[in-house]
Amino acid sequence: MGDQLKLIRMAFSLLGPYLRRFIYLRFSALRQRWTYQVVPDAKNVVVIGGSFAGFELVNDLAATLPTGFKIVLIEKNSHFNYSFTFPRFSVVPGYEHTAFIPYDGIAKGAPAGLVTRIQDTVIGLTDTHVLLASGREIDYEYLAIATGSSQPLPVQVSATEFRPACRELQSVQETIKESQKIAIVGAGAVGVELATDIKGFYPEKDVTLVHSRGQILNTFGKRLHNYTLPIIRDEHKIRVLLNERPQLPKDRALLKQQTLAFSDGREESFDLVIACTGQRPNSSIIASLLPEVISKETSRILVKPTLQVALADGRSPRIFALGDVAEHGGPKMGRAGLLQGYIVMDNILAMIYGRAPSAIYKPQLNIEGSIKLTLGKSRLVIYAQDDPEATSDILIPAKNKAVDLGIAMAWRMHGADFRQAQAAKEMLAEPLSPAVIS
Repeated sequence: MGDQLKLIRMAFSLLGPYLRRFIYLRFSALRQRWTYQVVPDAKNVVVIGGSFAGFELVNDLAATLPTGFKIVLIEKNSHFNYSFTFPRFSVVPGYEHTAFIPYDGIAKGAPAGLVTRIQDTVIGLTDTHVLLASGREIDYEYLAIATGSSQPLPVQVSATEFRPACRELQSVQETIKESQKIAIVGAGAVGVELATDIKGFYPEKDVTLVHSRGQILNTFGKRLHNYTLPIIRDEHKIRVLLNERPQLPKDRALLKQQTLAFSDGREESFDLVIACTGQRPNSSIIASLLPEVISKETSRILVKPTLQVALADGRSPRIFALGDVAEHGGPKMGRAGLLQGYIVMDNILAMIYGRAPSAIYKPQLNIEGSIKLTLGKSRLVIYAQDDPEATSDILIPAKNKAVDLGIAMAWRMHGADFRQAQAAKEMLAEPLSPAVIS
């Protein structure tokens, strides 16, 4: 069967369940607007983290929570960081302001008082409260941890406010523009996209892609490696060095005038080395309360199939974890976090109504782990596999015409008005005050 037909069949097999879910949430949200009442003693369902998993969970809960409960979203960033675009916008100037989407659209249309967003940093938990860096303590009846994982530029920015965050992407753009000989260490999706974008928009630059394995994109099937490697090497003229693991300083992704040592003993100097390796799960907030639920191998939060944190005594806790921070056995991708949000929502509602949580997360690799990988200015490839061994997979080449990667659609999906992006661009052009610079 051709890959296009496989993709169509896969889409139709998934359409029914997710269409029913979509209709249910729409009707439930409509009912909410008529029946939900704000009461002074409402109990908090707290969601920590407003990225892909947390954002969708808040929307789901806002459509379904009964009177007597309300949602508190705690997120350190002022804007939703649409990190899928960061590799491209780290290379191409003029679009970085669109990668940060206002939170205005979260739980759009929900009854007033149902959702509260707090911009703050969580520093710890107790059995009953979330502790914030500002000194505030937020009580919770149910808690969902969706704090994701951390990586340095250009995968993520460290700034929590719009203008400094944009400046970080601009600094990467400027550094790349000034550098002639560049090494990208790590040939996962970000490393491949970054390397091919640099050569696509700056064909005169000398780019080397270094990877510790014998297969690039090694978390996917070999077929994707076989398809992308000739494009990277032959079309983009990028040198690819496999089975190489040069030592790099920790927590530093942009290294100017750096020398790399390779396995054969030779050393080579580069104007710029960009590290695209590893993720650090943001699980430390639970360490003081439940240190035993943090995996010693991965540092992710251990969870049951219900996505409740996995307590050794078998209790059914009121704390859930989802997305990249959780050790759930599924892909570490935004789409997986969205589907995990359904499980968390169903189980929180079950507990509210006095039932045992019974919704089980079963990873669906073909939809949750699928990827749309850009390969420079004009190419992309869609890839999905049915199982970890990729005994059945789908690979569909396509054209990539939009320099901004269709970011306006992401704004619409997050309930935001893309016309605000122009105002944000104008604000970004204004000089930073000394207080912000410092």
